[in-house]
Amino acid sequence: MKAAVIVFPGSNCDRDVQVVLRESMGSEPLMVWHGDATLADVDLIVVPGGFSYGDYLRSGAMAAQSPVMKDVVAKAKKGVPVLGICNGFQVLTECGLLPGVLMLNAGLKFVCKDIHLRTEAADTPFTQGYDKGQVIRVPVAHHDGNYFTDDDTLKRLNDENRVAFRYVNADGQTSKEGGNGANPNGSMDDIAGIFSAARTVLGLMPHPERLSDPAMGGTDGRPMFDGLVQALG
Repeated sequence: MKAAVIVFPGSNCDRDVQVVLRESMGSEPLMVWHGDATLADVDLIVVPGGFSYGDYLRSGAMAAQSPVMKDVVAKAKKGVPVLGICNGFQVLTECGLLPGVLMLNAGLKFVCKDIHLRTEAADTPFTQGYDKGQVIRVPVAHHDGNYFTDDDTLKRLNDENRVAFRYVNADGQTSKEGGNGANPNGSMDDIAGIFSAARTVLGLMPHPERLSDPAMGGTDGRPMFDGLVQALG
């Protein structure tokens, strides 16, 4: 399996993804600078978290115009799996690979803490390492993670089983189901991650790469990367 990690000025999780991919694949992923016009043929592209371009203008908006993103979009449209984490999720909405927007958190404050997610779809290469309904613990670290879209798109996401993860409490309850405080940012329908229509692109705000090694205090994020290697390797 070959994987590429896109590196923007302001990225701060590109190395975290590099490390977990190296451990899962047993080989080194390509680290691709945002200014490159093209990237090599790969089996997986990761757009990592961070604060590309300092989050100026609007989170992810400037990064979405980087030269390499034209090739990322082209490859995604041909079926190459793309994973966008945190700022990467924002970039993927800005370049049109995923619907909706990531707005300011409802509390208007930066949120940095461990949260719980419920796996809503376990039948994709991104999520096959989990069971449907499984609750996992991973960190969030964002200021603009409040997912919003129009009602028709939300209905489509739910009808087509394109919600990958929802924010829940430790017992697996969303805020709508009585999980008080489960939603850290006000995201519509407690959405933490979504798939593209073809389910080959995943964007999520939490950071599975930051909890993928026992030394980090947990490994709930590791099955995402191991599952990708199993599916695409």
